[in-house]
Amino acid sequence: MHRHQRYILRQLLGPFLLISVGLTAVIWLTQSLRFIDMIVNKGLSLSAFLYFSMLLLPTFLGVILPIALFCTILFTYNKLVIDSEVVSLRAAGLGPWSLAAPAVSLAAFVCIIVYAINLYFIPASYREFKSRQFIARADFSSVLLQEGVYTNLIEDVTVYVRTRDVSGNLHGIFVHDARVANQPVTMMAERGALVKTEHGPRFVLLNGNRQEINKSRGQLSLLYFDSYALDLGQFAEDPANRWREPRERYLHELFNPSDGYDDQRNLGKFWAEAHQRIVSPLFAFVLTAIALAALLGGQLNRRGQWRRILAAIAAAFIFEAVGLSFVNAVSKTPSLAPLMYLNVALTLGLALYLLHARLRGRRPGPDPAPAA
Repeated sequence: MHRHQRYILRQLLGPFLLISVGLTAVIWLTQSLRFIDMIVNKGLSLSAFLYFSMLLLPTFLGVILPIALFCTILFTYNKLVIDSEVVSLRAAGLGPWSLAAPAVSLAAFVCIIVYAINLYFIPASYREFKSRQFIARADFSSVLLQEGVYTNLIEDVTVYVRTRDVSGNLHGIFVHDARVANQPVTMMAERGALVKTEHGPRFVLLNGNRQEINKSRGQLSLLYFDSYALDLGQFAEDPANRWREPRERYLHELFNPSDGYDDQRNLGKFWAEAHQRIVSPLFAFVLTAIALAALLGGQLNRRGQWRRILAAIAAAFIFEAVGLSFVNAVSKTPSLAPLMYLNVALTLGLALYLLHARLRGRRPGPDPAPAA
């Protein structure tokens, strides 16, 4: 790499890192807000909050990096034009393709990083996130039950707890179990606790009563008990055997789903996720080509090139929006997957064509004849 190219690359690296960190911090903050309630009201530890939040980073880092690269190229090359550095380099005999080489090199680096994120870090981190979330939700006493709040413990089972002491024992318990529609059950107890047994989780109630209504017969049954155990077997599912979402799966798992009902019902989502992971790293080259076509082609203006910058931003927005719409379309109609690659190829080809056409259009012709 020539000296001027190393200089431009250094000019690109600083803003790229700054923009990447800034965008990542903003999006990480917005995504991590969902866990604030689990800290304030449900007893989730700060370390668990940070761990959950960090596991979400790869899911949006692959989208942020190409966009940060695009913003960096627009900022840096526009600055080089305003400072007349591009004009000086061209006057020294350097062509626009030589000036564009540092941006293309950085785009190749970003593309490799995004491929690593998409093919390994996203499924690995999201799988860990969902497993930890599953385990946290199964930790009844520290996460689910809140004092003075009606909580849906599982579907059709509502629990109210008046207080909870330092030992984790619950006091003033109300439970409404409507899992059997024609025979809803209401239980009240002085105290109780959520416990895990070898047969699965149980809600143990002490010193209370159980009221059951048989709607078909119009009868009410009342039972007083010293101890009663409510089965919560739906929480006994092994996290390792749960169904995995498309984002949790590696590329070979997306292309080779099982014959199970859930997998077959979500074939379109698997297909869309797989092709999105393959095509999205190439966005780095497309966005780079759009930015370079806007700033290096045609006549240079030291006062700034805001119209070209705005046009480049609009083109990048349209490209991203079309790509997202194709992902949604493929999830419903998998046969449309080639459109995702066609969007990248056409946009990249058009940007390179515009850059080449502008370069040819600005080549100086023969010097005019001197006036008589």
